Amino acid sequence: MGIYLNPDSSKFEEAVNSAIYIDKTGLLTYTNSVLHTMQKYICISRPRRFGKSIAANMITAYYSRGCDARQLFSKFEIAKSDEFEKHLNQYNTISVNMQEILSRSNDICELIDRFKRLIIRELKGEYPDVDYFDETDLIECMQDVYAQKKQSFIVIIDEWDCIFREYKEDKEAQEKYLDFLRDLLKDKSYIHLAYMTGILPIKKYGTHSALNMFDEFSMINPGPLARYVGFTEDEVRMLCEQYHMDMTEMKNWYDGYLFENEISIYSPRSVVSCMRFGKIGNYWNQTETFEALRIYIDMNFEGLKDDVLSMIAGKSVPVNIGSFANDMATFHTEDDVLTLLIHLGYVSYDYDSKTVKIPNEEVRSEYVNSVSTSNWGEVSKSLKNSADTLEAIWQNRPAQVAEAIRQAHFETSHIQYNDENALSYTISLALYAARNFYTVYREFASGKEFADLVFLPRKNFPEKPALVVELKWDKSARGALVQIKNKEYCRSLEEYQGNLILVGVNYDKKTKEHECVIEKVQL
Repeated sequence: MGIYLNPDSSKFEEAVNSAIYIDKTGLLTYTNSVLHTMQKYICISRPRRFGKSIAANMITAYYSRGCDARQLFSKFEIAKSDEFEKHLNQYNTISVNMQEILSRSNDICELIDRFKRLIIRELKGEYPDVDYFDETDLIECMQDVYAQKKQSFIVIIDEWDCIFREYKEDKEAQEKYLDFLRDLLKDKSYIHLAYMTGILPIKKYGTHSALNMFDEFSMINPGPLARYVGFTEDEVRMLCEQYHMDMTEMKNWYDGYLFENEISIYSPRSVVSCMRFGKIGNYWNQTETFEALRIYIDMNFEGLKDDVLSMIAGKSVPVNIGSFANDMATFHTEDDVLTLLIHLGYVSYDYDSKTVKIPNEEVRSEYVNSVSTSNWGEVSKSLKNSADTLEAIWQNRPAQVAEAIRQAHFETSHIQYNDENALSYTISLALYAARNFYTVYREFASGKEFADLVFLPRKNFPEKPALVVELKWDKSARGALVQIKNKEYCRSLEEYQGNLILVGVNYDKKTKEHECVIEKVQL
């Protein structure tokens, strides 16, 4: 048993022993199916805090010859597989967190040298009787062990992409690193499985990649491994029942990553923290400051600002993922920025429509923090003042609400005022703070037709009034209220009797003025 070669199962045991552990050992069924085949190269890219290291530790515990993990895995899904015993703890397993080695290295050459020396030292300790041709050459040493002991290797590299995050602009260092991994892994008979995990997909240079033998499973296309990206809806529902949490709230705050076959994925870190502490909150965002997002959304690409604002207001925007260079420094268009945000988890990607959107309220709040502290003019001011705008509705101050909507009307945006639909996006920004207390519905089915915007109090805020907002263009705000009543939009809101506010908003194209009327009603 070593530190990097054939480690024990203690890291995975910590995950299993934690208050909340969701069984993801089904992933091993897939890795078993590709062992010692042409598909033995797997690269998994996921956002931070999406369980990448736990998965790497699980794979290590299952394959490593340095432990007996039969009992540890016996109660999980993989134990039901016919292949379970065949591969359990049968392989020389090299498991490395590359970020840890990088933190102890001054440059890429030192990282590669340290990696080699660490593994060679443990190889020689494990196999002292092997006749090594060159004790300083890692590849030669692994080949010697394989040839003389008939023991194949599984290589697991966590945080494989740390070089591209720490050395963003150093192309030479990046190329040296990729060449090192290629030489270590590609076309080597001693490798029966290579599993790498990180945030970024594999970096490509020119017309080819140094690691083109890998199958890649990313936030854009997770393929058959989609349900191992995070927590599935069924898994979250089970936790909600166990911890007495509201599933609707969980979905609103932590869902939003939707893959093929309608597999809906929740942010694992956030769900676990929410269950443990019994409170909806911004947990995923606590692991990184909002300035990290602001760096990218403040980039000076035409259309990027408009698309970010559209997404904050709840809209999906188109994206072309084809030109992304799979790094954090090469950006030619806003599409490259948006594609990086997919891999970072700040937007979710719809493969069919080729669009992106902000996945949930937790991530949306990160955008608002970023925009509010950026130099985005009236929009930044509007977002910062949105809590006051909401209070103005509660206190029946229509003039203040109309002024807030005017501030949110950004003239340079592609969301131009040409119908009530466009106006609704602006109001969504002006009332962003309402998301702290309400679930927001657009085109809410009620009465004889659909209300433009309906704000229903979340479970934890029953004292807040429900809001029905009707929008008009070149008509009148008072007429909007009349429509609410005539079309019986409030019919399905009888449970809010005595605690319902109607809001009519009109925009006059000629005068460029907004008008607002507020009325509290009794059903």
